[in-house]
Amino acid sequence: MEHPNYNYSELQGAIKKVFGVQSAFAKAMGMADSTLSLKLNNKAEWSQEEMFLAVKLLGEDSSMIKPYFFTHYI
Repeated sequence: MEHPNYNYSELQGAIKKVFGVQSAFAKAMGMADSTLSLKLNNKAEWSQEEMFLAVKLLGEDSSMIKPYFFTHYI
């Protein structure tokens, strides 16, 4: 079964605001730039651990997991 397509624009905005560029965020996450790109383009899924680490690195709490990771395209 194919996973749903999520809209990561809010997450991408937070990444840009906090890290400036996606590559700096990928490094902080401990992943390759290409892996982050795959995840942001719905080609790979985020693990639960990655979601929690991402919101922590962005200075947010777990309440931001839903808007960052589970917003569907309309």
